[in-house]
Amino acid sequence: MDASRFIESRFGGPAKEPGNKWGFVYYLPKPMPRQVELRADVVAALSDADAALGYLQGLGMLITDPGLLIGPYLRREALASSRIEGTQASLSEIFQSEVDETATNDETAEVHRHLEATKQAYELAKTLPITQRLILKVHATLLEGVRGDEKSPGEFRRSPVWVGQAGATPDNAKFVPPLPEHLAELLADWERFVNDDGRELPALVQAALMHYQFETIHPFLDGNGRIGRLLINLLLMERRRLPLPLLYLSNYFETHRDEYYERLQSVREHADIDGWLLFFMRAVRAQADDAVARSGKLIQIRKEYHDEAIKERSSLPRLVDIILGNPFVTVRHVQARLGLTNQGARNLIKNAEARGWLRSFGTHGRGGREHWYAPAVLDVMESPMAYDESGTQTRD
Repeated sequence: MDASRFIESRFGGPAKEPGNKWGFVYYLPKPMPRQVELRADVVAALSDADAALGYLQGLGMLITDPGLLIGPYLRREALASSRIEGTQASLSEIFQSEVDETATNDETAEVHRHLEATKQAYELAKTLPITQRLILKVHATLLEGVRGDEKSPGEFRRSPVWVGQAGATPDNAKFVPPLPEHLAELLADWERFVNDDGRELPALVQAALMHYQFETIHPFLDGNGRIGRLLINLLLMERRRLPLPLLYLSNYFETHRDEYYERLQSVREHADIDGWLLFFMRAVRAQADDAVARSGKLIQIRKEYHDEAIKERSSLPRLVDIILGNPFVTVRHVQARLGLTNQGARNLIKNAEARGWLRSFGTHGRGGREHWYAPAVLDVMESPMAYDESGTQTRD
């Protein structure tokens, strides 16, 4: 790491292990600032983001069946966060692997571990504050049985790490996080900031600073980005800014991946906290607006399908709820979920297919099992957001 690129600031600075002539330069963060003077444009961006988040918060309180939206949104967040780290999978593949185990592969398995870790984090947060204990439990779940499970799941790192191109060394790496001996003190300060000292800050500012510091400390050998992004939603729910995990910032971070990394790095190199906060607030505003728009479309589809389904005496209304949670189905999946016979499940799927709600996707997997999908639902879930040059969303 080139020390000349980093200034000494209130956020930290370059350091070298004293007395070790073979030691390399690394970045040593300082305790997190408890007060931040916001520039005028950051205040304006915070106001816009806060308003968008408030609208999403209100929607979450009005939804009569929150499970209808939480599942799809958690999958979008888990997929985008995993893809930032190099996982190659599509949302369709994630959905299919849930209804047909033969469609599972290493890439979808990583996303499912992220989903399990996320659900565990929300469950733990009902009784635990956001602490190192919680983080270690969630990290162990995230890496269990997938790529990275040899990198000490559920344990803070005991060796140095560095960030750069493949084959990089500490000397030419772009960023070298603090050495392991600094982790205990840094994480203790981070924990105090998250649970007590940062409460005087606006929730979104606290979340942005929390995420920056976690990524800079880089406490694990693997999984730092995924855990750090997961914690954003957790903190906003802890601060009562979100009743449900409906904000999926990883989608914005993935779409703007280079800028995401550069904004974090600019705080370390130049103390440019304003640039990071502007980027973070744009992400919140864009993704909150997107979540509201998608929610409205899904709720409308559910209403139209339900209004039609209740006209006949069958399990059709229950099938509607299934495809809103996962637009892919198989006969065996519907049979298990609704307690029907094989033929009963097939008849129900054919009924929905005749109405245009489902469409055959052909046979897949080792057993040649036929899959159906709900095109209207899948289109809402899969459609990307477009962003203008400022990062504000635009409608496709």
